[in-house]
Amino acid sequence: MRLVTWNVNSIRTRLDRVTAFLDRSQTDVLAIQETKCRDDQFPTAAFEAAGYEVAHFGLSQWNGVAIVSRVGLADVATQFPEQPGFAKPAADADPDALLDVVPPLEARAIGATCGGVRVWSLYVPHGRALDDPHYAYKLAWLEALRASAKAWADAGDAVALTGDWNVIPLDTDVYDAADFAGKTHVSPPERAAFEAFGEAGYTELTRKFLPEEHTYTYWDYQQLAFPRNKGLRIDFCWASPALAGRASGASIDRDERKGKGASDHVPVIVDLAD
Repeated sequence: MRLVTWNVNSIRTRLDRVTAFLDRSQTDVLAIQETKCRDDQFPTAAFEAAGYEVAHFGLSQWNGVAIVSRVGLADVATQFPEQPGFAKPAADADPDALLDVVPPLEARAIGATCGGVRVWSLYVPHGRALDDPHYAYKLAWLEALRASAKAWADAGDAVALTGDWNVIPLDTDVYDAADFAGKTHVSPPERAAFEAFGEAGYTELTRKFLPEEHTYTYWDYQQLAFPRNKGLRIDFCWASPALAGRASGASIDRDERKGKGASDHVPVIVDLAD
């Protein structure tokens, strides 16, 4: 099975590029993030014409996740257990009143069973700033996911947690760690939350096959980041013990960052033996 994760930064804008990639790469399962559309706006017909089943979860022009598969797609879930929601409180909000408010769920996770593998397409919250409520939300979101992931691993399930993690785990995963000092993505709590999946028994598959340094999956649109190779490594695939041993290779398609209409992320590819 060839499993790919790709933050496409608007599926309707990148549709031709995505379907061309699927044809060229012989991808079996594609986990997509930042579709930026509602379910009724997702271009399902184009994927079905290419031979893929589709599961999408989108609520608005923000976030949005999908899985497309040509090896089966079953048991779709649009959230994991205890997944938190988010709503930034107003400056004058009564803190006591907020205790009774359930924040709305965002379209950041979708899971489906594809070819015997439980695949999750994940768009981890950004965090925004260390003193922003979104940062605490990010850490709570990752902890809830970790708790679920451990339960799945303990049950012996073959699980792939794949997507845009919005965490830079190592200093070698960024063009210049000093530029991120005091910011999100590199803070010790975020890095610890990411590494906690390893402590839960999971293996990050791209580390087994791709170099530690200068292996980036994201380049900003600003300041010529891509030509200057000012990138970040933030797209990953954690595999449960029942799946990790099947990994036979991993790569990134750097060429997908080139040319007109490219996403700021590139596809991250993992090959799994039967």
